[in-house]
Amino acid sequence: MKTIEIFTDGACKGNPGKGGWGALLRAGATEKELSGSDPATTNNRMEMTAVLRALQALREPCAVKLHTDSRYVIDGMTKWMFGWVKKGWKTADNKPVKNEDLWRALVEAARPHKVEWIWVKGHDGHVENERVDKLASDAAKAA
Repeated sequence: MKTIEIFTDGACKGNPGKGGWGALLRAGATEKELSGSDPATTNNRMEMTAVLRALQALREPCAVKLHTDSRYVIDGMTKWMFGWVKKGWKTADNKPVKNEDLWRALVEAARPHKVEWIWVKGHDGHVENERVDKLASDAAKAA
């Protein structure tokens, strides 16, 4: 199984507001940057979209080391998801899960892969995180 490193970030100018996302995929010495925008979104949706688009770009099942500064994405995928599914996509206090559409898509996109979720501190000089932050910010400005 091929090992891929993925670095992702989302940005929003206003929350809600114009948003952008960025991702860097790395397999050995080969790198690919992805980015996109949404004219009316939230920061959390852009964080999720960055991960989703990066996973969807993989052409075969991979061992993925996914780096993000979003605790929301990591906790959603590694902790909260199980309860939401069990409760029919309701939160602990029985409210609908926010961003259910993207959570469902993320589950499907991650399914073929062995994903290791790695949290990185944002805006702390982490080279790849700074790089995807710029991709996301530039996309948000262009939205």
